[in-house]
Amino acid sequence: MPARLRRVLGARALALEHVGSTSVPGLSAKPIIDLDLTVADSADEAAYVPELEAAGYVLTIREPGWHEHRMFGGPDTDINLHVWSPGSPEAIRHVVFRDWLRAHDDDRHAYDALKRDLATRPYTYMYEYNNDKAALIREIYARAVASQA
Repeated sequence: MPARLRRVLGARALALEHVGSTSVPGLSAKPIIDLDLTVADSADEAAYVPELEAAGYVLTIREPGWHEHRMFGGPDTDINLHVWSPGSPEAIRHVVFRDWLRAHDDDRHAYDALKRDLATRPYTYMYEYNNDKAALIREIYARAVASQA
């Protein structure tokens, strides 16, 4: 998939990172791959959206008020393709969190246990599940950031 995106966008794909739970070995995950794509300006949709759509990606979310975030679904794989501009704090946060969980068994196990527990609950909306993960994610992220200081 990264190779396909690079073929579609060429040099306009400034960075492409596999993030989210599927990027952390040993972590429970839904069968959805999260990718963070960095382009020169995620608000400049004319520079990348037509090519992605022509390749079968579907723009599903447009959030100009939140770091100019865009999200696409994949043409033949269940993905969340997040598009950001360089230096986006969210894209940076995703990589820091991923790398921390890969290197710290205790936090990976705690996060995995929480995800498994939450998966048994009857949520109506995905944001409810995300809200229930938020406190632990903030704690883990704070440790990861503090370790870099």
